Amino acid sequence: MPQGDIRTNNLKKPVDVSEYLFTRLHQIGVRSVHGLPGDYNLVALDYLPKAGLTWVGSCNELNAAYAADGYARVKGISALITTFGVGELSAINGIAGAYSEMVPVVHIVGCPSTVSQRNGMLLHHTLGNGDFNVFANMSALVSCVLAKLNDPAEIAAQIDHALRECYVRSRPVYLMLPTDMAIAKVEGERLESPIDLHSPENDADKEDYVVDVVLKYLHAAKKPVVLVDACAVRHRVLDEVHAFITKTKLPVFVTPMGKSAVDETQPNYGGVYVGDASHPDVKEMVEGSDLVLSIGSLKSDFNTAGFSYRLSQLNSIDLHSTHCVVRYSEYSGVHMRGVLRKVTERVDLSQLKVNPVPATVLKPIDTSTIPADSAILQSWFWRAIGDGPFLRENDIIITETGTANFGIWDTRFPAGVTALNQVLWGSIGWALGACQGAALGAKDAGTDRRTILFEGDGSLQLTVQEISTMIRHHLNIILFTICNDGYTIERFIHGMDAEYNDIVEWKYKDLPTVFGGTDETVKKYVVKTKAELEALLADADFNNRKGLRFVELYMPREDAPTSLQLTAQASARNNAKLE
Repeated sequence: MPQGDIRTNNLKKPVDVSEYLFTRLHQIGVRSVHGLPGDYNLVALDYLPKAGLTWVGSCNELNAAYAADGYARVKGISALITTFGVGELSAINGIAGAYSEMVPVVHIVGCPSTVSQRNGMLLHHTLGNGDFNVFANMSALVSCVLAKLNDPAEIAAQIDHALRECYVRSRPVYLMLPTDMAIAKVEGERLESPIDLHSPENDADKEDYVVDVVLKYLHAAKKPVVLVDACAVRHRVLDEVHAFITKTKLPVFVTPMGKSAVDETQPNYGGVYVGDASHPDVKEMVEGSDLVLSIGSLKSDFNTAGFSYRLSQLNSIDLHSTHCVVRYSEYSGVHMRGVLRKVTERVDLSQLKVNPVPATVLKPIDTSTIPADSAILQSWFWRAIGDGPFLRENDIIITETGTANFGIWDTRFPAGVTALNQVLWGSIGWALGACQGAALGAKDAGTDRRTILFEGDGSLQLTVQEISTMIRHHLNIILFTICNDGYTIERFIHGMDAEYNDIVEWKYKDLPTVFGGTDETVKKYVVKTKAELEALLADADFNNRKGLRFVELYMPREDAPTSLQLTAQASARNNAKLE
């Protein structure tokens, strides 16, 4: 009798590997799976419905990876399925972005059978050299776990470990699923025990020591402020952040990557700190503080306006997902969640010095003096979006790399808003795919949240096909296409009039029709003046209808937010440095 049969006969509740994997995905919160079919993953795809999962069907693998990124940011974790070689390499840019920005994506790659690999067969989608590990090796550096599911005796444990690491570490994982293993049997009894997704607890003594040190400096500070950044979002400590700032009422600021991490309706919310590109009052208060409690900082160039922070480590406490730094002392292995909880519990409010945030920073902008037929300008557009009634509680707001990513700093959000951006990786075109994934994540979560995308015309042209996926899945999306004739962010870095920053002008409002939209499923708008914008934002049908609302929004070609101009200048200087 073959050895495989003995193994199967010893299983208490045998299930196929594909069923096991997809059931586990469902158990940890995934409801829809992005990707594209290919002959090495087709058999596995047949198991999706049985596990309660919906197949999305993206237009290409890169867009699918972007969508999985957006889905995970809203739903908590996501899954992407591609085929060996050609499919996974198309997706790897999106996966690298998820790794860079700490987004938990499970990347499943259907690959040739274990027999084909052992025999070094000359198969399609290979390099023709018999090496079946070359593509996995490429993905290894952008995955926190790489698991080759080659042995039925180990596969179930490999899957459970990879999914736990993906969630806890908030990074992509790579699962290589051979065609013959997709239908191999594993122990299904394991499915009765959920995967433990809790982060490990800190050593109590170390944690208490760090808490005491933090409280010592916090109680002594005369002008303390709180600065919340991306890792507080990615590592799911926002409940602890809000408990702390609600109890202490300390002035709290966010970075561009931390935008929406804090309830911006709180009276102690002071705005966005981004070094030299900050509002002057924000810059003065943060940089003039004698103690900055920084939570989850990620000091990349665009997140700091070209490394223009002016914060002394002597006056800083940095809380991270793997360690904490208090002034010049680092405490490895002490995670921020436990520290934040205990600091909140033990802080002595009578010893805190709480200063008011600058009142001028978030004061509504007066646009009444701007002529009705004025062109729409970056200088007031982003404030007007937040000052009026257009935005709603719990909206999802996505901004593309470019003018939108910088302009949104000036928009004040209602409570419960989730803002998505890709400031660190900065792959142009990411936002359209991420928007589709985010909107689907909201739908799968059983919510009625609107997803609002601000997308440049140049970026749109990279990933425009996913409009068809939005329409196909009846997603609730408002898509503002900023028509300003090309790559504005690149123009301000270098080449304002260079041909390489130009694009072909499309007939944008016709795109939803090309991609399958009808008058019932899509409504299209063209907005060129202040009056037209105000009328649109106040339009009840525009705000309340379901499905895709596609807006052509025209802005001048050489107009950009001041924050983008300052950051672009810093980027150009860094690019020009010789040593």
